[in-house]
Amino acid sequence: MNRLEHVNLVAVDIDATCLFIQTAFPDWKIRGQGENDWYGSKRRWMHIGTDDWYLTLNAGNSDDNRDLRGNSPGLAHIGFVVDNVEKITERLTKGRYQIATLGADHPYRKTVYFVDPSGFEFEFIQYLSETVHEKNMYGGETSLITRFI
Repeated sequence: MNRLEHVNLVAVDIDATCLFIQTAFPDWKIRGQGENDWYGSKRRWMHIGTDDWYLTLNAGNSDDNRDLRGNSPGLAHIGFVVDNVEKITERLTKGRYQIATLGADHPYRKTVYFVDPSGFEFEFIQYLSETVHEKNMYGGETSLITRFI
């Protein structure tokens, strides 16, 4: 079996990114944290997730993350399949996070995107069908996506 175990991110503020993640996923926990040596520099790290997989957050500097509106190489977004997009959206907006993008209306999925305080974009997708060809249907949108950033 092959599966993704973790994604490693260098964040401007790992505590702020952790708060964003735990607002979206209140059941996620900090699995471990500490400090390590990164090519001669001390760097704080944190693993946040479930017992099976997680996000690694590493302290960075104050440089801006990749411009999400540009075409520069780098991470575009991280996508999570969720049971209920509305509940995630409600928790995040109550936590004062703003929607970055609303996905186009589609017969078999709902999507919403948020950008965390370190500039990482997170997509939350809810599939409305378990049928493979419907879940993976490209096209069929009845509206355009709406971008707020």
